[in-house]
Formats: sequence, C-alpha cells, structure tokens
Amino acid sequence: MKLVTFLRKDGGQRVGLMAGDSRAIDLAAAALRDRRPHGWGDDMVQLVAGGEEAVSWLLGLASDQPSELLVSLSDVRVLAPIPRPRKNVFCVGLNYRDHVQEHDSSRPLPEVPIFFTKPPTSVIGPEVDIPWHPVTTQLDYEIELAVVIGPGGKDIKAVDAWDHVWGYTILNDVSARDLQRGHGGQWFKGKALDGACPMGPWLVHKSGVRDPADLDFVCKVSGEVRQKSNTSMMIFDVPALIESLSAGLTLEPGDIIATGTCSGVGHGWDPPRFLKDGDLVEMTIEGLGTLRNSVKRLAR
Repeated sequence: MKLVTFLRKDGGQRVGLMAGDSRAIDLAAAALRDRRPHGWGDDMVQLVAGGEEAVSWLLGLASDQPSELLVSLSDVRVLAPIPRPRKNVFCVGLNYRDHVQEHDSSRPLPEVPIFFTKPPTSVIGPEVDIPWHPVTTQLDYEIELAVVIGPGGKDIKAVDAWDHVWGYTILNDVSARDLQRGHGGQWFKGKALDGACPMGPWLVHKSGVRDPADLDFVCKVSGEVRQKSNTSMMIFDVPALIESLSAGLTLEPGDIIATGTCSGVGHGWDPPRFLKDGDLVEMTIEGLGTLRNSVKRLAR
C-alpha cells in the first residue's frame, strides 16, 4: 500500500492511494464519498494519525479501486509524502560502520545513536531541483531509509517499537560539508539549507515492506553508482533508534526518522566527489521505489 501527496492544477493538495505505477485514488474525493474525516484526503499526517481505522479504509479502497476516483500522476505534481512536517525531521548520524570509517578512520563506533535534525523548510519532493546555494562549495548526498511514526508515544521500548511505525519512504540527507565542519563541528546548519531534504516518491505502509532490517539500496549520481548497501548494516536498528529517541521525548504521528547512510558519500572519495550543477541523483530502496532529483546551482 503506497500513498502519495500531490498538487492539482487548481492548487489543491490531495493525498492519493497508488493504484499501479501511474495512477492514484484521490482520497479527498473518496473521503467525501465515504463520509470519512476530511483531513484524511488532503493531509498525510492526519491520515497517518487515523490509525487502524484509516488503514482499514485504505485497504478497502485498494481492493475496490473505484475508477471514478482515479487520477493520473501525469496530470498533477507529486510532492514529498509529508510536504511540511509538523516538527523537524529527526536524523541519525554515523549509523553505518563503513560510513564512520570514511568520515574519520580513527573514530570509534558510536556507543549511542547520534541525533540531529533538519527543519521543515528543507523538505522537497521528487523530480524537484536540489538547490545548490552559494553559501556552500561542497554539496553532498546521502541515501537513507526514513521511518514514519504512526501511533505516537514516549519512552517506547525496542520490543514495542514496530507497533509505533506506520511506514517508510526514501530520504536524501543533502549536506553542505564545509558548513557542517566549519561551525565547530555543529551539524545543523550544514544539514538544514532550504531544499536539503528530498523525500519520496511515496510513503509505503509497513505491511508492504518485506523486512525493513534487510533492504538493499543504491544511490547513483548521473548514472554512476556511488553508494550501495543494505539496511542490515546499521549500527543501531530501527527499534533501537526509536527506543533511544523516544526516551523522555514524545514522538507523534507523522514524525520522520532518517536512519543514516552508508559509505560512498561525496566527501568519502579520494579526491572528494561533491555534487555538480546538473547532476541527477537517483536513490532506490528495495520496495520503496526511486527518488530522483537534479542539482541546480543558484546565482550569487
């Protein structure tokens, strides 16, 4: 079950339930027809917050696929699944062993997860240009599995963590390395520029993902494979991340956790291979599709 957020030509934002690869059921129209909460059709977070009742409704629509409610994605603009997160996106740094080593060969593996955030203004959708702002000369890419929280909670134990997961999407943790390293080791600014969080192309419910702890993924830059690994290589798996993050901190429906990246990022090559104007970045995770964005250098 895959969900997409899209913008109609009249400017109306809708949520769609994918019916094949190129069409989606307009959930706003379906909610009106079925007398469901209005927000389920035009706001992904409200739909996720609908819990099992919303999931049951979606499953019914998926089996029925009413033709009168189908929309062609070629007639709309696909946005990030959650175009404007209600909180910063939670991110995990140095969560793959090989990435720790390429970041700093002398650095020991972290003993606890390292968290930072990206603001809502950094989020962009698929097929949207990644802006190369003049403030940086070292624009980098990072493919990541992103977890979307369903039922919220605080002090969640790892054994219960999967009950709090709604689904998954792909996230590119675009990083300005010179800013990341040039502010006393403070990551936030280097990770937080406008457009530095491409996400999508859709949100896949957890029931449609074979095993989130064993998903192959690959990142290509202008056709060249730069990153290739499997989510089994995480230092801290998804349950461990949720347990650590939620300790004393409330997670809410629609919150996003980016789970880290593997080796092969631009700054890890010798010499470094940062993104260039016109590069096409393609990120594929097994079962979640492909997120595509080009790089566009902005004028000073």
